[in-house]
Amino acid sequence: MSGRSYTKIYIHAVWHIKLGSMTIKPEHSEHLYANIACSLNQIGCSTVVVNGTANHVHVLFVLSKNISVSDAIARVKRTTSSWLKNVERYYADFAWQSGYAAFSVSQSVVPSTIEYIKNQETHHQKVSFEEEFRKFLDLYGITYDEKYVYSYE
Repeated sequence: MSGRSYTKIYIHAVWHIKLGSMTIKPEHSEHLYANIACSLNQIGCSTVVVNGTANHVHVLFVLSKNISVSDAIARVKRTTSSWLKNVERYYADFAWQSGYAAFSVSQSVVPSTIEYIKNQETHHQKVSFEEEFRKFLDLYGITYDEKYVYSYE
């Protein structure tokens, strides 16, 4: 073997706006999602799909072998928060919550994950973000403290 490293790790990441932040206006969402994708691509991650609602985003991407999940998400949140603050005065105090959730996704469920992310608006007509987030944590067997999981700080 030649000493090269080969990886393909799909990450489904989810994060929410900070409590008290302005929600994302529909007319800015597509540009925000493109900005998220661009930020990931610039650090060597390959973006598969980005979508969300006025208060949170879902991102499916292939993690670069040269960066950690936390560093990738921190970079995206930093660049997109800065970008939004420059879009218009409405976003002057915009911030993402300090935390996030990130889940590994098997190659076999990538197509259904893509469809799930693409259909966020429809999905959230029936299920709140809090319910959705709790279901993910439970599905992946993640222990959490209710008093912190929805603090949005």
